[in-house]
Amino acid sequence: MRLSLQTLRLLHVFLEAPAEPRYGLELMRRTGIKSGTIYPALHRLEDEGWLRSFTEELDPVQAGRPARRLYALTDAGAAAARAAAEPFQTPAPAPTLKPRTA
Repeated sequence: MRLSLQTLRLLHVFLEAPAEPRYGLELMRRTGIKSGTIYPALHRLEDEGWLRSFTEELDPVQAGRPARRLYALTDAGAAAARAAAEPFQTPAPAPTLKPRTA
């Protein structure tokens, strides 16, 4: 699957805590991507099997708002996201060697 810069930014947020589900508004705030771009990207990632989505179960205390649609990386999605992000990783600097003293 070909990934846009926006999709890579979206995946980066998921990779920060791969087991943690995210919701759309949080992802928009974290990435700066607008809803007209983020939701189609989430749906494409779900269609490809990279994400799964589900509706949160609300606690009675939180009943003052509608339930959120949550998105979480699948195991295959986490592996694919890491592989897709790898070319953009900055390699760690090489350690500096100190000369031996006699």
